[in-house]
Amino acid sequence: MVTYLLKKSYQLKDLKQIEFQDLWGDHGIFTTMWIFGKPAKILFFDNHLKNLILSLKKYQIKKKSLRSDILEIINKNLSKKRKYNHLLRIAINKKVISISLRKRVKPKLNFNLKLVKLKREKPKFKNLRYKKILSYLSKMDTSKSDIALVSNKKMLETGTSNLLFVKDKKFFTPKKDYYEGNTYKFFKKKIKKIIKRNIFLKEIHHYDEILLLGSGKGVTSVKTINEIKWKRKNLEKFKLISKYYDDVIDKCNSYKF
Repeated sequence: MVTYLLKKSYQLKDLKQIEFQDLWGDHGIFTTMWIFGKPAKILFFDNHLKNLILSLKKYQIKKKSLRSDILEIINKNLSKKRKYNHLLRIAINKKVISISLRKRVKPKLNFNLKLVKLKREKPKFKNLRYKKILSYLSKMDTSKSDIALVSNKKMLETGTSNLLFVKDKKFFTPKKDYYEGNTYKFFKKKIKKIIKRNIFLKEIHHYDEILLLGSGKGVTSVKTINEIKWKRKNLEKFKLISKYYDDVIDKCNSYKF
């Protein structure tokens, strides 16, 4: 059961507070950011905000003051006095802005992926059509497991994160049908070459490592996929890119209220 530090909703038109709505299943967009430390820092904050607003425009959710409205709601609900290690979620449809904070759970090294035949609706966008995914995640210990979305016998992404595959010291990622999150985009710049290819289930045993990249999972190494009897062979690239991730965390600026 997820424990929330806060859950609030506001009318988009005038920012009047209303009864909380999580907006799951609605026509809209959300983003999830890691907020940590005291004073608070939000990793990749500018990119999260930029991508959120661009995606909302694609969904025909427009308002001239949208950026400033989002910032106003965030500032109203964050505290300069609190030490954070939470996931900050902003969700927006045509009528409502919702904000929530839940504790960030650190993934463990015995992490397992469960295969699920599912592809997100309009996967290039972080849209709110997530009820099916949430129905799986709600039954799992998310510190030890996630679902891997599989379509046409190809692995695409997880319920929370992007996937990176390692074979012969090279990095691979699925060709299409997934959302490129901000953590993934950071590593696209840091890693010299990520090869896009179809990641077929029947070929998974060729890969030495499978890594999750996301705001909630950070950099997580998969230990097992039980359904296909896959086990990681080493932690070499996990250790390497974890250093990149630790470095960007250290350099992250405090959030400006």
